[in-house]
Amino acid sequence: MTRDDEGRAAVRQAVSVALATGLYGVSFGALAVAAGLSVPQAMALSLLMFSGGSQFAFIGVVGAGGLAGAAIATAGLLGVRNGLYGPQVAPLIDSRSWRRPLAAHLTIDESTAVATAHKAPHAAQLGFWWTGVGVFVLWNLFTLVGAVAGDRMGDPATYGLDAAAAAAFLGLVWPRVTGPGSGLAQTVAVGAVVVALALTPLVPAGIPVLLAAVVAVVAGVVAREPEEVS
Repeated sequence: MTRDDEGRAAVRQAVSVALATGLYGVSFGALAVAAGLSVPQAMALSLLMFSGGSQFAFIGVVGAGGLAGAAIATAGLLGVRNGLYGPQVAPLIDSRSWRRPLAAHLTIDESTAVATAHKAPHAAQLGFWWTGVGVFVLWNLFTLVGAVAGDRMGDPATYGLDAAAAAAFLGLVWPRVTGPGSGLAQTVAVGAVVVALALTPLVPAGIPVLLAAVVAVVAGVVAREPEEVS
């Protein structure tokens, strides 16, 4: 495959991912309004936070009557993963000067996945920027559509939009808990579910998710290989 062919393949993949992800913004906009946010507030989340999982977590806690602190902490906890993508993406896109903060804002699940799927530097850069910019534009556009139409759509549950966040999370983690060597991930997932379900009737909304994360921390400490003794 030539350099141009690799570039075109990366762009095609980026466009497909951007369209699929961007359309999903309709559900966020509708759910945000249903959770009590105004249209400008929903748009601010998509423009500034720009992390679908974190955004859904935020409005999920707010919609359930949780405290603002719990909503922010839950969204922030999920958003940490985007920071971890940085060391993977930075060498691929070689972003410098004014593009660095823009690249940081566009470093999400989708742009990272497309960029790292291509070994050729040129294709990786095209994949990252086309995906990141495409998702950003379409996600915000369809967030606006969903938020404006939210009141007219009625109850989001009627259209199955209330299950959108859970479906998105499941889609993200499914490959992690079903692939080879996923035993630890499966143990963590089961433990987190048990903790969250047990605490849901006892503590405010958002807190079960935060405490369930402790399962992963404990599992990481226990599973860590012992340091070599010199």
